[in-house]
Amino acid sequence: MTSDRSSEGSRSRNWLGRLGQLLGGEPQDREQLIELLKDARQRELLDTDALSMIEGVLQVSDLRVRDIMVPRAEMVALRRDDPLEKILQIAVKSAHSRFPVTGDDKGEVVGILLAKDLLSFCVESGRRAFNIRDLLRSAVFVPESKRLNVLLKEFRASRNHMAIVVDEYGNASGLVTIEDVLEQIVGEIDDEHDYDEGSGIFRRGENDFSAKARTPIEDFNEYFGSDFSDEEFDTIGGLVVNAFGHLPKRGESVELGRFRFTVMRADSRRVHLLNIESLDLQPQPPSEGDED
Repeated sequence: MTSDRSSEGSRSRNWLGRLGQLLGGEPQDREQLIELLKDARQRELLDTDALSMIEGVLQVSDLRVRDIMVPRAEMVALRRDDPLEKILQIAVKSAHSRFPVTGDDKGEVVGILLAKDLLSFCVESGRRAFNIRDLLRSAVFVPESKRLNVLLKEFRASRNHMAIVVDEYGNASGLVTIEDVLEQIVGEIDDEHDYDEGSGIFRRGENDFSAKARTPIEDFNEYFGSDFSDEEFDTIGGLVVNAFGHLPKRGESVELGRFRFTVMRADSRRVHLLNIESLDLQPQPPSEGDED
């Protein structure tokens, strides 16, 4: 084991040296290498996207599963005893391709259901008796502390696309997909369902909202009746990150105007999802038919 680590470290140093020589320097550590890369970008030897991806590759080995996982509270999961109609409704609404299936407790994941395995149950003429246990596939479990570069190798070797993250007690604490890992390298991968048309703001409770960080400030102002300026930043995520003064991690909060913003999902380069609490909730206008 020690010799393997030594060999890996030697290969890493050789790689850093060869890359440094190509860029016109001999970096002694990762920080110096990144500075060389930024200098190469200024000399137009690299473009911005290439620099961003190289930085992402370097960061992946430092990140752990807990840093990027979707927490259990945000998982779209199915219950083992849910009826077919409810399962189909959740599958259609979420547009996901894979779903963790839980037992009596959401912390107990008993398998993975693929959306494509439900197709035959959508055709009335071909419908057969439904038993979710016949469709379940084995779940892959990984600890929160696993490094992302190791997880990516395991995903590639096993051809799995999703893993259930477990805490020290063996309970599911979240999930992670191969897409989540790749996004650390190439940036966010949007599909046609990630950012559908319509509002990116959702009401979760009387005084509790969530918003995609990409929500335009203009849309945010219209929804909340606020007056944030969009001269310097286009999105609410850009405005909030500027208020932090650094790239925040999940769980960090900041007050801005009459709102408290809490980061719900973020990676090493950007914020994806925000929780919003209005500190001065305005009364909602009465709907038609309400009595004065």
